[in-house]
Amino acid sequence: MSIHAAVVFLTAVVIGLIMGGLMFLSDKSVPTAVATGLGAAGVGVPVLHKLIG
Repeated sequence: MSIHAAVVFLTAVVIGLIMGGLMFLSDKSVPTAVATGLGAAGVGVPVLHKLIG
């Protein structure tokens, strides 16, 4: 794995964790928080790959 890919994935994970945490604090629902975190991380990877690339 290249440094570029590692930075993209790490940034996407951090964004997913933050979004999931904020959703959990907002709704107090674990499934909603997990879905939001995974969705944010999944959407963030291609966007970050283009921006950081």
